[in-house]
Amino acid sequence: MHERRPSPDIDPDPIRAHAIRRLHLKRGLWIHALIYVVANVIQVVVWFAYTSEQFFWPLWSILGWGLGLVFHIWAVYSGSSLDEARIEREVRRIHGGGAGN
Repeated sequence: MHERRPSPDIDPDPIRAHAIRRLHLKRGLWIHALIYVVANVIQVVVWFAYTSEQFFWPLWSILGWGLGLVFHIWAVYSGSSLDEARIEREVRRIHGGGAGN
C-alpha cells in the first residue's frame, strides 16, 4: 500500500517540518527555472526562425521574467535566514533579553 507522508503543517518534529517546507520551496524554484529556460529558448528559436532581421524581442521576456526568477531565488535561499534571525530576535525580546522591549 501507499504510505502516507505527514503534512509539514502537522509534523510533530518542527525541524523535519521546516526541512520539508524548504525542500518544497527549492523544488518549486527548480521547476520555475526549468520553465523559464524552456520558454525563453522557444522564444529565441521562434525569433531566429521568423524575425531574426528585426529587434531581438525575446529580450523583454528574458529580462522581465529573469528579474522575477532572481527574486524567487532570493526568497528561497536568503529569506529563511532572515526569518530565523527575526524569530530569534523576537524570542529574546519576549524573554526580556533583547533590545527594544
